[in-house]
Amino acid sequence: MEKKKYNIGIIGLGPVGQTLAVHFKLAGCEVAVTDLDREKLNLIRKEGMELVSKIEKKSFFKYVYYSVEEMLEHDFDILVSAVKDYHVDKIIKIIGENLKKDVFLLSAQNGIDIGKKYKSHFSESNILRMVINYAGNLQAPNVTAINFFNPPNYIGSMDDSQEELAKWIAQTLTSVDLLTEQMNSFSINDKVWEKTILNSALSPLCAISRLTMKEAMDNGDTLEIIEQILYEAVQVSCAEEVKLQENFIKLAIRYLNNAGNHMPSLAVDLINKRETEIDYMNGKIVDYGRKHYIKTPINLVLTNLINAISCKDGVGKCK
Repeated sequence: MEKKKYNIGIIGLGPVGQTLAVHFKLAGCEVAVTDLDREKLNLIRKEGMELVSKIEKKSFFKYVYYSVEEMLEHDFDILVSAVKDYHVDKIIKIIGENLKKDVFLLSAQNGIDIGKKYKSHFSESNILRMVINYAGNLQAPNVTAINFFNPPNYIGSMDDSQEELAKWIAQTLTSVDLLTEQMNSFSINDKVWEKTILNSALSPLCAISRLTMKEAMDNGDTLEIIEQILYEAVQVSCAEEVKLQENFIKLAIRYLNNAGNHMPSLAVDLINKRETEIDYMNGKIVDYGRKHYIKTPINLVLTNLINAISCKDGVGKCK
């Protein structure tokens, strides 16, 4: 692949999108961005985007668009989707109606099977999947506090046809210290499952209990629930022939013991009466459990409770 800086378009400027935007810009790429929050876009136009805490960087952006439709007219090569899972269907509809050129789609989102949703408007050979191993929260609409970064991030082509492009993205982000590793399609799928299981172990429990991640890990009662969530998920992933690390549950507990004293994003969404990503986290563990006739009662209870609360708040789908 010729050595060039590909133009990047990013939809969704939460912590994930802002972090990627800042690093792609610092790497010398032309970056166009958009978000649903007009106040955020105004601030980005005036003051740029800033990362603080574990990563401290700042970038200014020339191409800031007030709608997805408007940004899709920009000349970019790679479209990065960094929206929450529950916005994907809406974004895909807009893309289908407005994108007139052939581009690559990079899904930088949590959750199992998210990449597959884009196949309705992108060929599989044009889709890449990224597993993000940093997290943060917005201190201001244009300022992201990075709580942690456990490098590397991972990226892969869904059908291995774009390994060179995946490698270019990995090298570009790594060149500005956002360490990213290119993987084949099977390995990236394993990492998607691994990250989803880790998120599923704490996110819904914290959302319902109002405990921070650290508080949940430090409490013997909730720790027992976390261990059971992990056990169910590992059973399902094994049935799906997903390759997890040896002693995964013990390693997961060790990893989660380092969780910060703050709420995960799903809990923040539920508390603020927004939709959540539960259906692509614990909900997927339940779905794949049913496929293999494996009971997942703890994951089922958490999924249904989160959805019931969202339904009551008028922000989720009600059965």
